[in-house]
Amino acid sequence: MAQEKDGGVGSSASQFPHQSTDSCERILSEEELEKLKNDQVLVSEFKQQRLEIDAKKNWDLFYKRNTTNFFKDRHWTKREFEELKACRQFEAQKLVMLEAGCGVGNCIFPLLEEDLNIFIYACDFSPRAVQFVKENSLYHPERCLAFQCDLTKDDLRATISENSLDVATLIFVLSAIHPDRMQQAVENIYQVLKPGGIVLFRDYGLYDHAMLRFKSGSKLGENFYVRQDGTRSFFFSREYLANLFQQVGFQTLVNEYVLRETVNKKEGLCVPRVFLQSKYRKPE
Repeated sequence: MAQEKDGGVGSSASQFPHQSTDSCERILSEEELEKLKNDQVLVSEFKQQRLEIDAKKNWDLFYKRNTTNFFKDRHWTKREFEELKACRQFEAQKLVMLEAGCGVGNCIFPLLEEDLNIFIYACDFSPRAVQFVKENSLYHPERCLAFQCDLTKDDLRATISENSLDVATLIFVLSAIHPDRMQQAVENIYQVLKPGGIVLFRDYGLYDHAMLRFKSGSKLGENFYVRQDGTRSFFFSREYLANLFQQVGFQTLVNEYVLRETVNKKEGLCVPRVFLQSKYRKPE
């Protein structure tokens, strides 16, 4: 499964002159409030069922069109998430992690290059994305294992030992899953994390510019939308995400909005981006 498709983190067209964190939602203008108020018609139940059935196909087609060229490598991950360094008891300790929804490897390959003491399990919904990972010159089976997986159906323990991971990442992944199936995905990850293991989460936040940009006829449910290519996107509030993880048994460490003003100099636009960045721990 892929990550941010709407010019979010890693977009080559944008620069970020201002960033802050906040526990409060972004305040909407009257025009934005009116737009959300008027957008109440949902996509038909038949079409919604079709989108669920075709979810894997739609992501596979996305990678067929874009191959490895859509996302920039995420060199910011280690800077943003200190746990990728801090959870070691000593410097040479090998870190074992899962990149859930790895896409074509934009997060894992920078980490593998920078950190020789790391082993990464990398899974994605799209078989085509997994194949791109395996074809990368930086992919070596002794340091990384890529496999296809539907987090909402396939048991991760078929590939990863129970209670074995130090860290799991969910970076622009959970938003692509139907809200009714998110808990299964989180429970799946809980099973393979060791006690004290950490989940690092980053995804679309409530009232992000991408949410307000959807046209009428794109709404699937509360804070849930479909793009023109059939892929879907959910926009998280702090309360929704915390409740989701706590129901599974996780402890909340950090859960805050990242607010950015994205400047696209080419188009002369300045738009408000909202992401949710969080850290959850499996109790020891």
